[in-house]
Amino acid sequence: MAKAKGRNHEANHSWEAVEQMTSHVVKALAIGAGLFWAAGAQAQASSENQVNAITDWSVFEHKESGKNECWAVSTAKESVNTRSGQVVAVRRSDILLLVSYVPHADAKGQVGFTGGYPFAGGSTVDVTIGDQKFVMITDGEWAWPASAGDDAKLVAAMKRGADATFKARSSRGTQTADTFSLRGFTAAVEDAEKRCN
Repeated sequence: MAKAKGRNHEANHSWEAVEQMTSHVVKALAIGAGLFWAAGAQAQASSENQVNAITDWSVFEHKESGKNECWAVSTAKESVNTRSGQVVAVRRSDILLLVSYVPHADAKGQVGFTGGYPFAGGSTVDVTIGDQKFVMITDGEWAWPASAGDDAKLVAAMKRGADATFKARSSRGTQTADTFSLRGFTAAVEDAEKRCN
């Protein structure tokens, strides 16, 4: 992943770890939601970093070389894809919203979103929570607020909201709208922060 302009270098490095965990997180969330019927060795391996599940959110913790990294994570509850105003079926990878706490990188409450596709170059992601609007910058398949202050504002709005919708454009021109439930968000974020404080 390319480094985010204007963001802490080590915090950007934490996003590389997040990308590596993405498939494990999605599998663990699916297991928790009962979407996987087989619970073999692969399922156990994929959920070993999940430490809590709170309503529509899960908490993951990764420890390595005495350093902790924690994430509160959720998957989209609804996704709509359109092209030229028409709903279309498209293939997308994992669609995730997460908040990370990486103390050794001074990343506290860093919000990240992946739409499961490469975003259009130079595009932004528009976030709506109730009547509040936010903008995230994009790089490859990831988007995040432009500053730590913007992270804090977005997290505060998510704590008060019922759901959050992320609208974006793919590199192929597809418009996407992904809606995440915020039920359990506050407790999950507080748990992740406590574990990695």
